[in-house]
Amino acid sequence: MVGEAKAGDRRIGHVVVVGGGSAGWMAAAALANGLGLGRQGGAGGATRVTLVESEEIGIVGVGEATIPPIRVFNQQLGLDEAAFVAATQGSFKLGIQFVNWGWQGNSYFHPFGTYGTDFDAVPIHHWWVAAHAAGEAPALDEHSMAWGLAKAGRFLPPTRDPRLVQSTHDYAYHFDAALYGRFLRAHAEAQGVQRIEGRVVSAVQAGETGHVREVVLSDGRAIAGDLFIDCSGFRALLIGETLGTGFEDWSNWLPCDRAIAVPTVNSADFTPYTRSTAHRAGWQWRIPLQHRTGNGHVFSSAFMSEDEAREILLAHVDGKPLAEPRLLKFKAGRRTQSWSGNVVAIGLAAGFLEPLESTSIHLIQTGITRLLALFPDRDFAPHAIAEYNRTTQTEWERIRDFLILHYHLNRRTDGELWKHCAGYQVPDNLANRIAQFASHGRMVSDGYELFQNPSWLAVHVGQGNIPQSPDPLVAHRSFVPGPKRLEQLRSAITSVAAEAPTHADWIARHCKAAPESFAA
Repeated sequence: MVGEAKAGDRRIGHVVVVGGGSAGWMAAAALANGLGLGRQGGAGGATRVTLVESEEIGIVGVGEATIPPIRVFNQQLGLDEAAFVAATQGSFKLGIQFVNWGWQGNSYFHPFGTYGTDFDAVPIHHWWVAAHAAGEAPALDEHSMAWGLAKAGRFLPPTRDPRLVQSTHDYAYHFDAALYGRFLRAHAEAQGVQRIEGRVVSAVQAGETGHVREVVLSDGRAIAGDLFIDCSGFRALLIGETLGTGFEDWSNWLPCDRAIAVPTVNSADFTPYTRSTAHRAGWQWRIPLQHRTGNGHVFSSAFMSEDEAREILLAHVDGKPLAEPRLLKFKAGRRTQSWSGNVVAIGLAAGFLEPLESTSIHLIQTGITRLLALFPDRDFAPHAIAEYNRTTQTEWERIRDFLILHYHLNRRTDGELWKHCAGYQVPDNLANRIAQFASHGRMVSDGYELFQNPSWLAVHVGQGNIPQSPDPLVAHRSFVPGPKRLEQLRSAITSVAAEAPTHADWIARHCKAAPESFAA
């Protein structure tokens, strides 16, 4: 192992990150911060973090949309938001608009934040269900501050005053993934991370433990380490090729296995949200950045050819293409173990879930956060590794089920993919959640998960799973002026949105990218 530790010193001496991109540099930056590299009183010279990447190897780089927890990750690293947004050609995201998912002509918004605040012991959405059934309430979207801003093309960060409706929304970012990696690289190297240019071609295992001892580069150089972070993408060079960790295939529930991506010139529609539009055998993303718009068509090759998918994508973009469309192949699923021996897989090496709810970068973030919470010494305690794998599995499965919900709750009749998804048997836990909501609007869960009640509510209602009746308690609380409170909420949202700056104006004032970076 690297560095002869003093007697009794079991600290990890060298962490080697294999692969760059967003996953590699997010891992390197967070490890530098968590281990206190270069800080007085930190690990200092006792621990090193090295990242190995090759300019010859491209990155997937299509994951340009995020969800609110990315703000916590950036804040923990001490990144300045305005500088980060400007450096990555970023924009702001208040949620995701879903078009044609439930049926042709259907549209709804998955907001970041809540639908107002509860004004009674009975949750607010039950009052909406009751009012909607009586014809006394418009669409659920109209009760979201995030949608109030988004549909007007406006943006405003939430306030901390819980008495105000503008405290009920949240936000994330759209950004150029390659530029984010570059931004984090500068930050990580300033903290003491060493970067080595080179292409890793193989790994050598220690005979007595089976742990990875060193990685070998194409020019013959060998880099030894104590802990290896596999950020090698779909290849999964360490966790898969070297250690032989299995892969759990979820394509029976999430059959899309291809994506065609193309950047286009920006249009006048500079939306502070992502748009997902369903097509005959998949869906299309639209992500507006400062210097371009990101577009892609995710589809199932079992139900559509690559040529047809390409034609559909190019027919539905709203700007001139800036490059040739690029094909990506993938399979939904996860490694049966994300941590094996002294290797932790982060990002695509750990698995893949299509970017329907912008969870790719989030899963990188939580994988790193979980590693720091269970950071090993040279003994690599089995119970810590088991806990990492248990919680990782739970997180991935719960996100998987949320994605399945979108596909399963469809009433489209124009494509075999949609008929297949509407008819298949979903995981038992998800089936129970769908039934509970369909009956009385109840949202149940067996523990903490990324997507909370407002997210599930948005998809259930947005795709037509309207409860047969609200919670029975509503009938016992006729003294509560539910419809009036909902009307007051809608009025407050409209007033705030009307006064907020446009998305473009907010960026121009606070985080406009330098003109020279537009060519990056």
